[in-house]
Amino acid sequence: YKDVPFQAISESTADDLVARGLRRDQVKVIHPGVSFDYYTPDKASRADIPTFSYLGRLKKYKGVDLVIRAFARMQRKDAVLEIAGAGDYRPHLEALARSLDLGKRVRFLGFVSETEKLDLLRRSWAVALASPKEGWGLTNVEAEACGTPVVASDSPGIRESVRNGETGFLVRHGDVAALAAAMDRLAASPELVEEMGVRARAFAETFTWDRCARATEAHLHRVVNPGV
Repeated sequence: YKDVPFQAISESTADDLVARGLRRDQVKVIHPGVSFDYYTPDKASRADIPTFSYLGRLKKYKGVDLVIRAFARMQRKDAVLEIAGAGDYRPHLEALARSLDLGKRVRFLGFVSETEKLDLLRRSWAVALASPKEGWGLTNVEAEACGTPVVASDSPGIRESVRNGETGFLVRHGDVAALAAAMDRLAASPELVEEMGVRARAFAETFTWDRCARATEAHLHRVVNPGV
């Protein structure tokens, strides 16, 4: 692949390809779009009590256990954590929640439909993602399009989908205490949730599919007609 052009969905993915031996000038980064005409805010849908959510596969590498452990350390004991998704790590995560005596405060929703996903993103005070690495945090941007902040690991890929201190909070990966503190900060202030949500929506609106399509088309033209 030494002379093959690549298109990557994030700077982190491009860095990964370079680490594997490609030249940086072979890789064009074009961020995906988000369907922000579907993922829209709805203030009336926000839960009355602090509600956090995880949406994704329930696999060990996703770090959902870190989210649960951070949730257990929160000061706000009326908060709720909703976990949507399926995977072979669910039994372990359910056992972890029981061992931390979280009771009904942690809800495993299983696989959810697109409509249920939209409802969950809208009612959440923040979406949490604690994986060590992602190609791109699509769910983060979908949440932001709904006016919902994100609390996440400062990991490759993820950090590009969250503006720390503006659309959510990024913490050192694996730092459960810092993750809990970020969640508590949002739980203590509906006003902060709203302020970050407004900025999150504006940020999400920059990821248009039209921009992505035009950039991809231009990249393909350059590949087919080098030097033109």
